[in-house]
Amino acid sequence: MKVFADQLPAALAKSLPKVVIVAGDEPLQHRDACDAVRAAARQAGIEEREVLDVEPNFAWGRLLEVASNLSLFATNKLLELRLGQHKLGQEGSKALAEYAQHLDNNDDLLLISMGKLDAKQQKSAWFKALDKHGLFVPVWPVDVSRLGYFLRDRASLHGLQIDLDAARLLGERTEGNLLAADQAMQKLALIHPQGTRLSAESIAQGVEDSTRFDVFTLADACLKGEPSRVSRIITGLRSEGVEAPIVLWALTRELRTLLSLHQHMDQGQSFEHACKAQKPMIFDKRRPGYQKATQRLPMKRLHKLLLMAQRLDLAVKGASPVPLWPGLHDLAMTMAGGRGLLAESAWTYRVAPSF
Repeated sequence: MKVFADQLPAALAKSLPKVVIVAGDEPLQHRDACDAVRAAARQAGIEEREVLDVEPNFAWGRLLEVASNLSLFATNKLLELRLGQHKLGQEGSKALAEYAQHLDNNDDLLLISMGKLDAKQQKSAWFKALDKHGLFVPVWPVDVSRLGYFLRDRASLHGLQIDLDAARLLGERTEGNLLAADQAMQKLALIHPQGTRLSAESIAQGVEDSTRFDVFTLADACLKGEPSRVSRIITGLRSEGVEAPIVLWALTRELRTLLSLHQHMDQGQSFEHACKAQKPMIFDKRRPGYQKATQRLPMKRLHKLLLMAQRLDLAVKGASPVPLWPGLHDLAMTMAGGRGLLAESAWTYRVAPSF
């Protein structure tokens, strides 16, 4: 049964399952979910714990061997299988499917912590067999629109109260890095008395910028039309050493997708059908961003933006005078509905023909 991370403690309090699968790439919520399972196990009287770290050439027979070993001191135990970003493979899938066959006669609690599981993996035999007996906890990054509320509510865990404006500022300074946000609140809890209500000024003085971005975050901000955030992300990507061609690839991909959406809709298709026609298909979560972008960027504008992208590609190859990172900034800002920094003359030039 699927249970989201914030609902997990309540689900565990009702009854302790035989299997909990925590899957996702956001480390803070992933850690909290695993800690909640361990706490529930202790509350249920499970004191013995076995940890199996899956590494290259891991012997999957150990899982079944450890599960079948009877303890001298306890009737059941918590068995942790930590995959990290390692893939199950055929051997791992087979071992988990076999483990599931013996769950009716097994009182142990199996905690599987792993990276993100896609829709195809959730239809596999091993997943379906284990899901019947337990909980599946998908861990998703907190959307930027909810980040302030998430941090405001989380402050109470550290004995603090945070105004919504202060929580949003903390979110801006730690976006993409919830562990840094949590560490900042721990630090603030040491400085201020319990129950203190923190203002935006307190956050500004006490929290350094620890944001972490990736090109997919940039693409989403461009689609949603968030110019100020786009500018901040571009600056962050450059300072983190992300290669300019990767940024250009992400922006160009979104431009081509938007152009394809326009073409399908011009043929009489609805926006929903146009999204389904894309390869890969645009999922529900990203559709509002694409819808805003198609309304903001007509086909004529998209063609001009693709010409900008083409000239930036030439700049990557040393065949264009357009300054690369300022050019990427202008391309992303224009996609988001903002204004660039470069003069128009920087973009209007002709490439000399090669013979």
